[in-house]
Amino acid sequence: MTRPGPTRDAVARSIATIAQQRGIVVTVAESLTGGALAQALAKAPDAGDWFAGGVVAYRPATKFDVLAVPEGPVVTAATARAMARGVAALTGAEAAVAVDRAGGPGPEEGEPAGTVYVCALVRTTENAARHDFVGDPDRVVEQTVLEALRLLERLLRTSA
Repeated sequence: MTRPGPTRDAVARSIATIAQQRGIVVTVAESLTGGALAQALAKAPDAGDWFAGGVVAYRPATKFDVLAVPEGPVVTAATARAMARGVAALTGAEAAVAVDRAGGPGPEEGEPAGTVYVCALVRTTENAARHDFVGDPDRVVEQTVLEALRLLERLLRTSA
């Protein structure tokens, strides 16, 4: 029998603890999750001390204009990286996590529904990953938030 992994609230609490212990300010840039990632972090303890907030950049033009994402296709790892860097620069945070997608129900930019790119960065260390989630758009968002939080938590734990 396998145990379920930690919940998004548990991972967010862990991020809060690490960020507070290390004096790191965290921010987010999100597209398909529409604020769900920021909401998960904002619910964690003492969020006002370590969470800067974030940007919901749903339209490509917002990504280009606000987050300095280079114009072109947006459902890419490069876009997720640029979103993370852009929101960190915008908010002055040392840590960021960004998500971009083809959330569904249909394909986007040649990527099948459920294709999600996540990038986390802590200071000069960054890690981007592609995920191919299955399910309706709500399920894809749920999976994306959890995986984005897990990636950020891992990077916070391992970066200097």
